[in-house]
This record gives sequence, structure tokens and C-alpha cells, in this order.
Amino acid sequence: MIEGQEGVTWEEWVALASACEEHGVEALFRSDHYISWFDESRRVLDAWATIAGLAARTTKLELGTLVSPATFRHPSVLARSAATADEISGGRVTLGMGAGWQDREHEAYGFEFGTPRERVARLGEQLEIVHGLLHADRFDFDGTYYRLDAAPGLGRPELPILVGGSAKRGTALPAVRFADEYNALFGTLDEVRERKQKLDEACELGGRDPATLRYSLMAPCVIGRTEQEVLESARRIGARFGRDPEDVLERHREHGPVGTIAEAAERLKQIEEIGYDRVMLQHLAHDDLETVALIGRELAPAVA
Repeated sequence: MIEGQEGVTWEEWVALASACEEHGVEALFRSDHYISWFDESRRVLDAWATIAGLAARTTKLELGTLVSPATFRHPSVLARSAATADEISGGRVTLGMGAGWQDREHEAYGFEFGTPRERVARLGEQLEIVHGLLHADRFDFDGTYYRLDAAPGLGRPELPILVGGSAKRGTALPAVRFADEYNALFGTLDEVRERKQKLDEACELGGRDPATLRYSLMAPCVIGRTEQEVLESARRIGARFGRDPEDVLERHREHGPVGTIAEAAERLKQIEEIGYDRVMLQHLAHDDLETVALIGRELAPAVA
């Protein structure tokens, strides 16, 4: 999972996607932000334009957003962008959706931010609309934030919808109704376990078998073959965000797979035992293709 607002150029996106395909990484997800939280001078390419471009440059890599805020795009535009990218890719796109949280980028570009309650309500409407447009021949909707009048459907019911959040009811209940996957924010093992339980409870409330909702987790990742390589990886991450490598390791170790391949694999197996189907590894030093290769060639086989 790449934080695309941190200065990733098109050439670097192509290199990342090529490395993923070459080394057996099955998916490349990216965040959907317009401003870096650390350095606003860093380059930001639009998420869905990037995904459409990568869809044409790859052959087997799953692509998607983690996640697109409900505040940035009208749901009809979002659904059509995802459907277009999915067609270009031959069915390899996942549409990730969330409520939005970064107030600064909304202020900078004139997007209405609203209260947390309003953002969650808007996400719920967007999920229903996007699901309807992908699945129905024609779709009507009249809600608080959006109105559609017998809009022609997009004919892509197989396009997966992912919802990202912290498993609270505001995002979990709409996800139970309309999503194929829920991606929980990173946390300690106890927090991750609690979020899984909340999602199970939301499924029970919504009358859905939890086995039909894919559970995934976004987690930070700092790995290497040796302790020295782990420290070098932390140093590369720290250099991008003005942090000491020891601080990077301390902060990330609590929330994700950090350490040698064996240590990282053990953490991923613990997450799997809790009930998560996959983990999106947050790769912060995006120009570090050696770590991408390590994930695909050594870490993934160690967990399988």
C-alpha cells in the first residue's frame, strides 16, 4: 500500500507496479489524498487517473484505492471512474471507499469537510449509490446528500467494493449492506481483535454471514533479511519523514510486521489467526523496490 501523496512520480508508479508483478506481489493499493500531511510541496497524482494508467501497463496486478474519501467525488463520478479502470484492467480493480479525515486538504481545495457524523452519513449514501450503479440496470436514489433519477447502470457487479475504517458502526453497518471487503486501520493485536469482533457484530445486526465479508487490515511494514537490513529500511523511512530510525521501529513494531522475515511472518500469522484474510502493507519508502521484492519473494511465501 503506497501513500501516493508523498511525492510519487508516474515513473515511480510504473516501477512499483512492475516490481510487484515481477516479484509476485498480488496487489498494489494506494491512498487517495491531494496533500501530504508532512510536506505540502510533494507531488500528488490523482488516484483514479493513476490506477487507470497502471491498469493499462500491467497484466495481473490487482489495483485499488485505500481509500477514496466520500468528500472528494460525486458517487456517480467515482463509480464510473472505477468501472472504467476495471474495464481497462480486465477486472482487476477494487474500489476502496471511506469517510475522509484530512481537514487540511479539504480546506486547500474547497471540498466541504463537515462533521464526523456528516461524513459518515455521506459515505453511507455513496456506498448505496455506487453499489446500485454497479449492480442495477437502472438506479434511482433520493437521499440527504445525493439524488439520482433513474440513472443507467454501469454493468459491473463483479467490481469489488471495499470500505476502510476503524470498524465503528457508522462505517461497519453500511459495509455489511453494500461492500465485499472491510479494511481496518492498523493497531495493536488487541485492537485488531476488537475490530474483528465489532465487524462480526455488525454482520449479525445486518443479517449477513461474516464469512461473506472479506476482512483485511492496513499495517505498517519494516522488514529485512537481517537486523541490519531492518535498521536500513527504518532509516529510509525515517529520512522521508524526518524521524529517527529507532523511533520508526518503536512506533511501527506495535502496529504491524516489523523485523526479519521470520518475525514479520509470525506477526502476519497472528493477524490471520484473528480472522483477517489479507494485510495491505504500508510501504512508505516508495522508491525502495528491494523491499517490494522481499515482500513478494520471501515474506509472502513464509506466511503461505
